[in-house]
Amino acid sequence: MTAPRRPGLLTDLGAAALALVLVVIAGLLGKWQYDAWQAHRDAEARDLTGLAPVPMTDVLDSDDPFPAPDVGRPVEVAGEWLDGGFWVADREHDGVPGYWAVAPLDIGDAAVLVVRGWAPQPDDDLLLATGEADVSGWLQPPEGSLVTDDDPNDDVFPEIRVADAVQRVDVDLYSAYVISQEPAGGLEDAELEALPNPSRFTGVRNLLYAFEWWVFGAFAGYIWWRWRRDATAAEVASPTVR
Repeated sequence: MTAPRRPGLLTDLGAAALALVLVVIAGLLGKWQYDAWQAHRDAEARDLTGLAPVPMTDVLDSDDPFPAPDVGRPVEVAGEWLDGGFWVADREHDGVPGYWAVAPLDIGDAAVLVVRGWAPQPDDDLLLATGEADVSGWLQPPEGSLVTDDDPNDDVFPEIRVADAVQRVDVDLYSAYVISQEPAGGLEDAELEALPNPSRFTGVRNLLYAFEWWVFGAFAGYIWWRWRRDATAAEVASPTVR
């Protein structure tokens, strides 16, 4: 018995060309899906800080949860300062540790917490905010890592938590705070801390499609390699008849 004849040159070249075309197509389609996945993530994590400010009430209402895609969006708020301001510890400015001065601004249906600026040490005079104000700043989500407040009775908080701040005012608070673009007198700029991060599930379908195409391309290459190995195997010598 003899092994099947080795395919001709044209058949061999045709099979190699077909496998190459399939691998290239699968690779390109996989790359296309991967780029789509990355584009979805980039769109969700876009930096909004350079946009023109919009009224904060156009972004969320007083009863709305924080809109995650709008982290860092410039907004405008106008209203009257309320009592109940406080300092937030462990905030850096150009690498120097210090404090944020925060005050509630009544904008009609509720109040919003405004970071008015940064100082190296708490100062009652710098914390004071009275009268009416128009503020342009960056929208930020409330914090909540459950850091313990060592002294709940003072004016220094470890974080900006709405649940803590609402106890200091007689009105409802928005589920957001604003970092003022212009610091109040005697204060320095407060550095923007939070920018949007994409969810781990953003565009995951495109990522799975990308892997599917790449697996298909690898499988096509494997089939060609297996076919060629079998087709070019050494002929099996037929048994000798005595």
